[in-house]
Amino acid sequence: MNYISDILYWISTGLLVPVIVLLIVLFVRSLLLIGSFFGQYMAIRKTEALLKQELDNLTIDKLPELGGKLPSKSGSLVMTYIHRILAMKDNPAHVQRLLAEYEITADKDLAISKTLTKMGPMLGLMGTLIPMGPALVGLSTGDISSMAYNMQVAFATTVVGLFAAAIGFITQQVKQRWYLQDMTNLEFLAELLNENKKG
Repeated sequence: MNYISDILYWISTGLLVPVIVLLIVLFVRSLLLIGSFFGQYMAIRKTEALLKQELDNLTIDKLPELGGKLPSKSGSLVMTYIHRILAMKDNPAHVQRLLAEYEITADKDLAISKTLTKMGPMLGLMGTLIPMGPALVGLSTGDISSMAYNMQVAFATTVVGLFAAAIGFITQQVKQRWYLQDMTNLEFLAELLNENKKG
């Protein structure tokens, strides 16, 4: 039984370095995500008011003018897809394909936020529990400095894991709202194009 326990102990302590490395990678990735999120926010802020105004007043008769009123070069994903849909307005199958493609692109953009949200707490918990064993051993043998070091590692990994998860959770919630609104706008445009084709 002691032999099996020793094997488990060696495995768990051997995982500490990979867990710490992965937590550092997640931390760096969360900082990069903050930067890209801010860039997306600025692009959406520039185009959101214009897009809302144009779509609120959009009728079948005004469809041909829509492409000229919207900026052709924009950092906003929805603007790119609106121009692509307008270019394919005579082909409903291609329009539906573009809508599906937009959903896939949006889900791909959300993937890193979802990963941070789930992996951050998992790795943080692993990084907390793994050093607790050596810390307790240090406490039992009177090696207070070893115990303090291991406890420091345990708390640091928890904080880093929760920080990465918090960034992932916040960005995921906000981006999901953005993409839901954009998808609503694209479906509205596709429906108008269908009505125009039928008429």
